[in-house]
Amino acid sequence: MPVEADCPEALAARLEVVRAGGSHSGRARDWVSAEVPVEISFDGQAFAVMMASPADLEDFACGFARTEAGIEDLAAIQAITVQHRLEGIQLDIRLVGQTAMAFAERLLPGRSGCGLCGSRTLEDVVRQPAMIESGPVMTHAALDRALAVLHDAQPAGQLTGSLHAAAWFSIQGELRLVREDIGRHNALDKLLGSLWRQGLSMDEGFLVVTSRASYEMVTKAATAGIAIMAAISAPTALAVRLADSCGLTLIGFARPGRCLIYSHEHRFLDTPEFDSPPA
Repeated sequence: MPVEADCPEALAARLEVVRAGGSHSGRARDWVSAEVPVEISFDGQAFAVMMASPADLEDFACGFARTEAGIEDLAAIQAITVQHRLEGIQLDIRLVGQTAMAFAERLLPGRSGCGLCGSRTLEDVVRQPAMIESGPVMTHAALDRALAVLHDAQPAGQLTGSLHAAAWFSIQGELRLVREDIGRHNALDKLLGSLWRQGLSMDEGFLVVTSRASYEMVTKAATAGIAIMAAISAPTALAVRLADSCGLTLIGFARPGRCLIYSHEHRFLDTPEFDSPPA
């Protein structure tokens, strides 16, 4: 699948700031996350506009096409064209043998933290993914190994303090892939797009996200066939119900040595018991 005219930009820019208070008051330079409008179109027809970090755009296009537009076969994507304009970035996804708007009539004006923009019906908002029938089994030790390296795997996040990350680990807890973005949905789409493009099996690892586990994150993970998802923060009640109904193992409050399992705990071995969420 060819990729045309890609011109990647940095995830962050170093800007002048004024530090106030303490022993280091005065002018300084600090890293600030990049955030730009990204228009996603299919066969030249606009589909969505998302606020995103301008990196890993081909991965983003593929992940978005799978989780939001219902493209299930990577071979259906003929090419991805990336064009940088004054107003933002245009991503055009060229499809083979189908018209993009046949499966989507709505324009999605997106924000980096909004999952309902452009939705017109309840069915648009809460989509039921296909049931995950099987999936791998992991250990608490594997989750701990993953958490031990997750921080250092986020270079842009460490610089700016304002980026989310989505990471893929082997079932033993070894880091395989990570993507960062100003939006948690975008970071996950980028990760899923890269996994898809590389042909990696969803049965050979688990997902860790640095954000809360919202229903959109569960929907995207389950749509891609991921069976285990761990979040650093809390899930929502709707996310738990959705994970339970589609067969996804949902873990929240992931910390070294402790976590909470909200659904399908049979995939998590040596499961500890908690009386309350970890601090």
